[in-house]
Amino acid sequence: MNGNAVAATILPSEVEFIAIRAQGPGGQNVNKVSCAVHARFDVKASSLPVWVKERLLEMRDTRITREGVLVLKAQQSRSLEQNKEDALQRLQALVDAAAVVQTVRRPTKPTRGSQRRRLDEKTRSGQVKALRGRVTE
Repeated sequence: MNGNAVAATILPSEVEFIAIRAQGPGGQNVNKVSCAVHARFDVKASSLPVWVKERLLEMRDTRITREGVLVLKAQQSRSLEQNKEDALQRLQALVDAAAVVQTVRRPTKPTRGSQRRRLDEKTRSGQVKALRGRVTE
């Protein structure tokens, strides 16, 4: 990744966690224990820098609602606390990705020497190819 990263951390107090029942296999435990988590993060009302908020909202991510709320679902673990931690880490990774500022490429011109070397090599390879023809006596 080519760019400069700026630290933009998420405060856990700005994230709303809602415990839900997990999907998939797991027997009776899935049916009776709410250990999966929906993490809701209001981007517009957060304490992130304005430009990071704008970049987050410009991302074409289906997890961001029209109101600017980012919703993540974490259900990897059977522990509610581990799922909360997983959701926070994934949310921080998204913010970190939005905080990377790409460095501007400055176009440069090839030097005269490099142009000359390229043309010399081109004529040399053309001469080699010309010698590959049929030999006539």
